[in-house]
Parts: sequence; structure tokens; C-alpha cells
Amino acid sequence: MRSSQEEFENAVNQVELLKKDPGSEVKLKLYALYKQATEGPCNMPKPGVFDFINKAKWDAWNALGSLPKETARQSYVDLVSSLSSSSTSSSQVKPVADKKQQEYENLVVTSEDGITKIILNRPTKKNAINTQMYQEIIHALKAASKDDSVITVLTGNGDYYCSGNDLTNFNDIPPGRVEEKVKNSAVMLRDFVNSFIDFPKPLIAVVNGPAMGISVTILGLFDAVYASDRAIEMLIFGKKLTAGEACAQGLVTEVFPDSTFQKEVWARLKAYSKLPPNSMRISKQVIRNTEKEKLHAVNAEECSVLQERLLSDECINAAMNFLSRKAKL
Repeated sequence: MRSSQEEFENAVNQVELLKKDPGSEVKLKLYALYKQATEGPCNMPKPGVFDFINKAKWDAWNALGSLPKETARQSYVDLVSSLSSSSTSSSQVKPVADKKQQEYENLVVTSEDGITKIILNRPTKKNAINTQMYQEIIHALKAASKDDSVITVLTGNGDYYCSGNDLTNFNDIPPGRVEEKVKNSAVMLRDFVNSFIDFPKPLIAVVNGPAMGISVTILGLFDAVYASDRAIEMLIFGKKLTAGEACAQGLVTEVFPDSTFQKEVWARLKAYSKLPPNSMRISKQVIRNTEKEKLHAVNAEECSVLQERLLSDECINAAMNFLSRKAKL
């Protein structure tokens, strides 16, 4: 959604009415976004090193690079809007977050120190994703995109990160309604993947253990993937990749020893959460905008193909064999 010129002008006027000084860092952001929105990329000569004030302004504006005027205008409006509503105390916000947390049966969602943590919470099922869990993750990401956290983290509770789809999703399908169930599942999967594609903040996967299926295929949509060295990804042909092999292939950003995994990763994430939130959003927006359309197109095509495959005899027989084996255990 793009802001109108009138909304932008109202935001400019609103800055003058702010009761609380937003601080130097935010003022620089406002200055840079205003200049980018009205003049485009930085066109001023770089000030001398001892011209501290003008150099800081130049650096902030120049850092926006070739960000489109429309995007800068929208970011300016969003920033001013957040400043105008910041008078709401944290004690007023927390009950709402707590209330939302109670809605999740398969997740634990917390928000603290600039980090929203979404924890897959079906440890006895190796965090396999059932139908309700898909919907809950979509909902949690949507809520995290609007909260005041700087980064969002997805991880698993227990020994597994995620064992992929819970095949019991296809239990108890009424006779004659298989096609309807499969179609609804394909739509849900498309919406699920789109929620990762469209997520506006830095999104980080903390792969605390083995990962399989859908939990692996979406790793490329995260901005960073940190894995324990005991994590194993299950890919095509049933081949298992160690976290180190996945890192070498570019699927994982960095691998940590399991003994220090949690300590090292969370120390790093806490440091990231102190970075300027709006700059991080804008940076991600600039990077992701060039590929968003293609990602959505690929996602739609993959879900269409998946819908066909789920109705194939090959898939149905494989699912039935799996569930019959589970029933015998």
C-alpha cells in the first residue's frame, strides 16, 4: 500500500507536533527519508569529516541508495505514525500480546528485548506441522510483522527443529471430499509460504535439531539460518545433509557447536535486536522487492503441482502405508 501525497504532507506536519523528542537517530532517519521522498537519491557533495552534523545527515541519506521515492514516502509516513502512537505504555501493550499467546495450541510466542520468538511446540511429535499449526504460524507471523520487535526468530522446542508435515492431516477425510481437502491444503500451503515471502522484518531460523520436508524448503526465505552441528536436513531422494553440508550449499548461514549453540546464537540475536529497526526494514524491503514477484509466482506454481501430486495414486498409497505402519507401532 502506497501513501498519498496528502498523507505524506500530513506526516511532515505531524512531526512538528510530537510531544516527545524522538532522539537524534530517529531524526536522522526522518531527514533521510524526507530527502529521498522529495528529491530522490542523495545528490549532495559529501561534507568534510569535521562537519559532524551535515556529515551525519549525508550518511543517513546516502545509505538509502536508490530507494524509490514512493517507498521512502511510505516509510516516512509509517515511522511518523509509529512515533505518534509510541505514547502507549508497554504495560498497556503486554496484556494484548499475552491474550494472543493463549490462542496458540501448537506454538509458544514471546516478545522481549526487541525479539519476537515463535517456537514450534509439539516436541512429542518432533514438531511436525499439522493443519492447525500451519494456521497458527501464519497468524503469528502476521502479528509479529506489526509488533514493535526488531527481529523475529523461528525455532523448535525439544530435540527437533521440525519433522515436516504431519501426515495425520489427511486422516478422517469424509468420502467423496478428498479433492476438496487437497485443494484447501494447497491454498493453505500457498498462504503459509507467502507469509514468509512477505514478512517485512529480519526473519531468522534457529535450527536447534533435525529438520525435514517443508521446514527445510522454506529456509531459503529466511534472512539468516543458524544451525546446531547436530542438525540434519532431509532433502530429495531421502538424502540426509549435515548442517555443515547444508552450510556449504548456502542453505544455512552458519553452524555452531551443539554444546554452545543456544548461548552463541542468542547472544548474537540480542545484538541484532539493538540495531535501528526502520533501517533494517528498509534494507530488507529493497533487497526483497526485486525478487518478490518471482517468489510468489514460483510458490503458486509449486502449490498447483503439489495439489495434482497429492491426488495421485503414488502419493495416496505412500501416505496409507506410512499411517498403517504407525498404527502397528
